[in-house]
Amino acid sequence: MFGGVDSHTDTIHVAVVSDNGGHLADAEFPTTAAGYAAALAFLTAHGHVLAIGVEGTASYGTGFTREARAHGHRVVEVNRPDRAERRRIGKSDPVDAYAAARGALSGRASSAPKDDTVAGIRALHNASRSAVKARTAALNQIGQILITAPEAIRAKFGRLKAQERTEALARVRPAGDAVHVALLTALKSLARRVKELTAEHEALTKALDAEVTAHNPGLRAAYGVGPDTAAQLLVTAGGNPRTHAHRGGLRRALRGRTGPRLQRQDQPATASPGAATARPTPPSTG
Repeated sequence: MFGGVDSHTDTIHVAVVSDNGGHLADAEFPTTAAGYAAALAFLTAHGHVLAIGVEGTASYGTGFTREARAHGHRVVEVNRPDRAERRRIGKSDPVDAYAAARGALSGRASSAPKDDTVAGIRALHNASRSAVKARTAALNQIGQILITAPEAIRAKFGRLKAQERTEALARVRPAGDAVHVALLTALKSLARRVKELTAEHEALTKALDAEVTAHNPGLRAAYGVGPDTAAQLLVTAGGNPRTHAHRGGLRRALRGRTGPRLQRQDQPATASPGAATARPTPPSTG
């Protein structure tokens, strides 16, 4: 038999179908350790479980997926039904759970979920990217304030380069009338935020580099592959590079090898061995 799981924040709905697609039973369980154990017991009570289709293996279904794999069950990732199918058959937890089970039965759902081997890399990568986005937003706010600021403020800080401007604004002591004090206070706060986010991003990048290098030293050592690129490749593969073999050189990269050699900018391109001895094509006489 085959199982299907529709996952949510607080509950999962589990359905069981026979090997010919017949509905056997369904039930709801809480998203707790005891709930996962009860859900697996519910599945195995109906016979040998060949595969379990789970919606949201990388989100709400992560806990159940981890528990099912720990007990030796084969779990496949099921995409949510498209809107046309939902309109045709309706939307409910039992319906979605049975659809997930049928997806595992038919083979339509066959992708292996991403495992936990890159969970730390994913968390560090996401935190690093969010720090960059927040830093960029703060820098943009500084620029927008300076555009409309009084001439005294704009003339003093507007001509400075980005790094120099941030340092100057972080040290400024707001003074003057109410408008000047308010603007300088806002600019000082934003500049300090930029400095803090810059330091945060550097610390996260250092931690990410160490994690990526420990996970796959060959990939990190490949030419042109920095911490962010290596992290994105590993997160995309999710510890299961076979499922992404069709994506260019990803499979080779994950094994620590590069694809075609990259031509360095300071080295001239070399001609092929036969190019120097090749005979010129005679002009056409027609």
